Amino acid sequence: MIKGVGGFYFVLSEGKIYRCRLRGRLRIKTGEILVGDRVRFHETGPEEGTLEAVLPRVTKLERPAVANIDQVVIVFSLREPPPDLELLDRLLVLSAASSTEPVICWNKADVATEEFLSLPSLYEKIGYRVLITSARTGQGVERLREILRGHISTFAGPSGAGKSSLLNALEPGLSLKTGEVSRKQGRGRHTTRQVELLSLKSGGMVADTPGFSKLNLPEMKREDLAAYFPEIFAAEGGCRFHSCLHRSEPGCAVRRAVEEGGIPRHRYAHYLKFLEEVIEAERSY
Repeated sequence: MIKGVGGFYFVLSEGKIYRCRLRGRLRIKTGEILVGDRVRFHETGPEEGTLEAVLPRVTKLERPAVANIDQVVIVFSLREPPPDLELLDRLLVLSAASSTEPVICWNKADVATEEFLSLPSLYEKIGYRVLITSARTGQGVERLREILRGHISTFAGPSGAGKSSLLNALEPGLSLKTGEVSRKQGRGRHTTRQVELLSLKSGGMVADTPGFSKLNLPEMKREDLAAYFPEIFAAEGGCRFHSCLHRSEPGCAVRRAVEEGGIPRHRYAHYLKFLEEVIEAERSY
């Protein structure tokens, strides 16, 4: 299913797009149907049909709400809006928790602010796949095209980071609506209003999604969070206690790595903040 609008679900099958309605019993059994869902449908007319079943999902992201995605391209700007690193780290945790491969795409390289130029190499050193692009000049667009080829991907990130502009650079015929960043608020204006899965001529499919500035963490146990921070997970083997949560426990190798510069301080601060959120959420289960 590539798009849902006004009670209709648009299904791509053998190169054709069918506008489908749900059977009443299907609506009761499955609840929400997400872009990316694989479905069975019955053709009722020329490019019309009725959804019969939703097939089991391989992956599911809560936000952006998409199914069966194997790759998340997380787009942040190197200028405006200024990169919200907490939101970035939340997206990286969400991607890892849903077993999808993240790619951090640092956009607007042609107007990059000097204070943000070190971010790509910092995250690359941690172990993430990093790409530097400019939708305006075309920098990195060909590499992005190669990264998307053969995958079902989704773009994710804040409004104004340039997700739709990058898609337009990849496929000029899409003519997706783009917007400018508000100078007063320092945030982008929403231009994409709904999730839609788009086919790329170079191969692969990608979901263009609305931007957002807030994101809840997925449900998890407190002891699982460190595994979603590669540099913390790598260091925690040296902790004195197997149950160390890397807050104030004695003999914590993670805190020692932070002090020695092996773990970025902002990443550790985000880990501690996320840990408190996870513990608070555990109390409500």
